[in-house]
Amino acid sequence: MRFDEYHDRFQTMKMTRENGVLDVTLHTEGDSLIWSRIGNIEFPQAFRAIAGDPDNRVVIIRGTGELFSGPAPSDEGFYRRSAEEWSFRMRNGLALVEALLSIDTLVIACINGPVYHHPEIPLLADIVLSSPEGLFRDFHFPDSNMVPGDAVSIVFPLLMGLNRARHFLLTGEVLSAQQALDLGLVNELMPREDLLPRAQELAASFREKNPLVLRYTRHLFTRPLKKAVQDALDIGLALEGLAVLHESSREPSDTSGAGAADPGDRVL
Repeated sequence: MRFDEYHDRFQTMKMTRENGVLDVTLHTEGDSLIWSRIGNIEFPQAFRAIAGDPDNRVVIIRGTGELFSGPAPSDEGFYRRSAEEWSFRMRNGLALVEALLSIDTLVIACINGPVYHHPEIPLLADIVLSSPEGLFRDFHFPDSNMVPGDAVSIVFPLLMGLNRARHFLLTGEVLSAQQALDLGLVNELMPREDLLPRAQELAASFREKNPLVLRYTRHLFTRPLKKAVQDALDIGLALEGLAVLHESSREPSDTSGAGAADPGDRVL
């Protein structure tokens, strides 16, 4: 697929390319990305398009505004979803990660602020840059009475260790950018305004490599990630959905069925 066939197709991404370096800005109407159903649909499609374009020598993925991805977690609780809706979310949750890992050249992520949704997007990059405003917090279990069965159940244990990840996912702990750096989730920490220049500097050095070196290095780096996704992500998403469909999990504070919260399309 050629760049001019996909670069302006997606509401949630702005794409530009110069000298083989693809710059992807995640956004909602020009401001910080607010995760919604459209993201579930567009992100797998966009990542597949990027992966299918051999002229992308290096990919930069970055946020804009105050958040990398939002909205922030809340204590609004669960909401009703049908089995069909959760089937859609399972398919797209799996497709997003598989499509991201199918990009066969090096990926650099720039974290400009809090990452509240889909932390796998920046954390599965080959190099992760962050500003001090970056932070990580997972809301599934502590805020929404939800099984943390999507990609967080794979990415955090792989990157920070099983026991550390379980504490993070169960307690609602906030990981600051400095803590993320210390734990190895983030590679470099710098002021927000320096993120893109540093990413461009790295990309300029990478793009001079032989295309096969770039491609096969990415393949090598993503092999263990792809294996982990293949082994566990589908069952994790299924267990997450099963708990949501259970009446006591959907409405833990209101067994009458009245007044259940409906925070919309925030999950997955």
